[in-house]
Amino acid sequence: MVRGTTGCAREVLGYNRPPLEKHPESLSMAGRLAGKVAFITAAGQGIGRGAALAFAREGAQVWATDVNAGTLAGIEGQDGIRTRVLDVTDEAAITKAAAEVGPLDVLFNCAGFVHHGTILECTPRDWDFSFSLNVKSMYLVTRAFLPGMLNKGRGSIINISSIASSIRGLPNRFVYGATKAAVIGFTKAIAADYVKQGIRCNAICPGTVDTPSLHERIAAFQDPVKAKADFIARQPMGRLGTVEDITGILVFLASEESLFATGNAYSIDGGMTI
Repeated sequence: MVRGTTGCAREVLGYNRPPLEKHPESLSMAGRLAGKVAFITAAGQGIGRGAALAFAREGAQVWATDVNAGTLAGIEGQDGIRTRVLDVTDEAAITKAAAEVGPLDVLFNCAGFVHHGTILECTPRDWDFSFSLNVKSMYLVTRAFLPGMLNKGRGSIINISSIASSIRGLPNRFVYGATKAAVIGFTKAIAADYVKQGIRCNAICPGTVDTPSLHERIAAFQDPVKAKADFIARQPMGRLGTVEDITGILVFLASEESLFATGNAYSIDGGMTI
């Protein structure tokens, strides 16, 4: 799953911005999402959690969901946020959630998994799991909530893709890159089908972001110190992205400021695609 940031990594990278949820007074409170209802998957940690906090701070009523109840506990009870355990590969659970939540203004499909390896290291089981979580989950969640958006005559759907996709090939990201390329195609198809019905659909394509998911992948290497250095080295800015680096574009895409934007795949990658 996409996960969150830790303070120790910030110190190592020389990037000491305070965690988002602990210092809201330093951030905008312009009410850019006032009156909107937003639904976020994989909101327990990382980019999903950052989005939940940012959307709520901007005035949205946020449904923060995750398969892990423990990770949701940290944002349960925060103003504007309601939490719910949800497995985004469970069609019945998604249908039930859509019925209970009702019509949305914003849907952020954030759940995902990063498989490490080439085609020869990707088993059929790896392939199926990656496509189920990274692509089919977006299909199931979007299909469940889209009718409510259509009834309202408006809505913004935001999907998480990656630089590792149809944008750029990266080593050892075979099935991950294939799924994230599919997300871009999925995004453009939704945008094309519903552009005249008030529905906007865009994708964000982050570079390497400092999250617990990344920390877990780094720890799995034989030489974690070298692995971290390699991840940083491929970022032209000389540092990893942070969750806070990503939330600005998410608020923009969720807000009325992006009403003329649909069908786009926004690279937010610290210069990886210069």
